[in-house]
Amino acid sequence: MSRFLKLIYNEQLKLYINKTTWIMYIILATLIIGGAVIVSVFDDDLSKPTGDDWREELQEENDSLLREIEEAGENEGFVATINGDFIAENDYYLENDIKPESYGAWQYVHENQGLLSLVSLLTIIVAGGVVANEFRWGTIKLLLIRPISRVTILLSKYLSVIIFAIITSLFLYVFSFIVGALFFGIEGTNPHILLHKNNGFEYVSIIGDLLSTYGYRLINLIMMATFAFMISTVFRSSALAIGLAIFLMMAGNQIVFAFAEYPWAKYILFANTDLQQYANGNVLIEGMTLGFSISVLIGYYAIFIGLSWLIFIKRDVASQ
Repeated sequence: MSRFLKLIYNEQLKLYINKTTWIMYIILATLIIGGAVIVSVFDDDLSKPTGDDWREELQEENDSLLREIEEAGENEGFVATINGDFIAENDYYLENDIKPESYGAWQYVHENQGLLSLVSLLTIIVAGGVVANEFRWGTIKLLLIRPISRVTILLSKYLSVIIFAIITSLFLYVFSFIVGALFFGIEGTNPHILLHKNNGFEYVSIIGDLLSTYGYRLINLIMMATFAFMISTVFRSSALAIGLAIFLMMAGNQIVFAFAEYPWAKYILFANTDLQQYANGNVLIEGMTLGFSISVLIGYYAIFIGLSWLIFIKRDVASQ
């Protein structure tokens, strides 16, 4: 067990002494800080009324938004759509006697959940090179002459990728919170947010929604990372693994929509990676269920891991 943990430690060490890894984190940190600057300058929601006279202020804001719609002229449709959303939010607060909460660090973290797609991209880059680079650099022989089984070596590399994904995701949340606290302050220990969902508005706990969304997106992240890891192991090409995985991550939904009319479309991987579709009630293909999607994901996962294991333990590296 100690050898296995040391292998994982060595993989993490190789990963984090690489300049490319730190460039990834610098890019992510820059986007988080830049986003805070933009929000603080341009986001009108920061001025949401939170004083004792918040009801009067919300009603005055609604009246002002209605006047803007009447004065919009040719752009009335566009303005009506935008302002209508703000009016509906204000009406929800008024009708349910809910005092709006001030904008703070937790809301900023919530808005930055979109950056989890970037975390997926960075994880794919790592997963695509973790095995292929050993062959490209010629270090695979040095790795395999150790008195450790190939299965253990492969598992340590795979777990290192998953650990990187988790650490990078946590960095996104923690750094977003720190930056949000510095720019906007902290709005409390259990803040709430008004979300517009398919069945209308819902006033939910930000922390609860963050955990839920992260859990759902982590499934997609792990599936794409495992796919890139499999391509890297089978074809020994980091470029192919990274390029193919990123393409499929970007085009996955379009592929599903293109074949949605066929009965076999529900077996496409990307039709099942977003399990949040069942929580939102917006299922991509009719007839799919949560249990079905979980079964499909388990099947794909077993194939990806099985191919990686089979090819890696059978490959002759004497000529490498």
